[in-house]
Amino acid sequence: MKIGIIGPSEIAFRRFLPALSKTGGIEYVGVAYAGTQEWLITESEDALRQMDGEAIRSEAKKAERFQEAYGGKVFCGYRSLLESGEVDAVYISLPPAMHFKWAKSALEYGLHVFVEKPSTTSFNDTKELVCIAEKRKLALHENYMFAFHSQLQEVADTVRNGEIGDIRLYRIDFGFPYRGAGDFRYKKELGGGALLDCGGYVLKYADMLLGGRAEIVQASVGYADGMGVDAFGSGVLKGEDGQIVQAAFGMDNDYRCSIDLWGSKGSIFSNRILTAPAGFVPAYTISKNGEAQIRTMQADDAFHKSILKFMHCIKDMRERTGNYKTILRQQYLVEEFACKAGICEECGQGGGRNEDHGFRGK
Repeated sequence: MKIGIIGPSEIAFRRFLPALSKTGGIEYVGVAYAGTQEWLITESEDALRQMDGEAIRSEAKKAERFQEAYGGKVFCGYRSLLESGEVDAVYISLPPAMHFKWAKSALEYGLHVFVEKPSTTSFNDTKELVCIAEKRKLALHENYMFAFHSQLQEVADTVRNGEIGDIRLYRIDFGFPYRGAGDFRYKKELGGGALLDCGGYVLKYADMLLGGRAEIVQASVGYADGMGVDAFGSGVLKGEDGQIVQAAFGMDNDYRCSIDLWGSKGSIFSNRILTAPAGFVPAYTISKNGEAQIRTMQADDAFHKSILKFMHCIKDMRERTGNYKTILRQQYLVEEFACKAGICEECGQGGGRNEDHGFRGK
């Protein structure tokens, strides 16, 4: 199995390729940088984002850095990689608004697709990708790598053994300081916004904690001065058994990345729950009536395990089918949150839900 990268991003350089090197059965072929006409958000002329010569040279220089560090080829243009016949799969590491266009193109060329989160910026676009992948029997995998880290299972096991009693409340927080106006997260035309970025993490984890049946009962987003996208948000999700998750996120915030579980007999708090890098040794604090104990957990490589999941989807139809549902469920949650928060562009209204683009995963 041979794979190429669309977009010489920092995460592809620092995280994807080191993780890929640990994965047997898959070979890195090269990286593609954008051609002049390829930095396109939509097909309408007024939304064309054409890269100038300086931007293209900058992209090419980044791609050469990949070649120096990891070998492989440099492809001038994303489509040149897709048309090369040299790869069986692609890793797409572009701003969110470009995911749909290039994931769709890759699938239509018969290539398996490993795409950074979010899969797309709308449920309908994600649904179209899934339909193409399913028809062509291709893998489509969204890289929420935290979901594969062993620390999530260790925390869940501690809850399951009854050590902190019955859960009264879950709380998840994920936010980080402002990264600068040049970052794609703060550009609406590139699929920016806190909900699509850090918000997706807390919604996914909340749904996992609630058994994949979470209902969003409250949602809100806020804006910061000078930003044309949502900068922070919070919400409440409810499980079928009545359990509650409070979730908050932001990209103009003091840094937090934590899970707090409040039980009838004790509490658990863990930081770096969504962003632990390879080799990092996570820990959690368990407290009972004022007495606290810190417990270390196992280091892990969540990116490597996400790649392994992608490989399983390539090889096994049942894995692929299950993953399609997982991706659709995630995009549904994001869009449902947007609807309840009043910022959904699909249905054009807040506080409600256009069921034509809904997916409840049940």
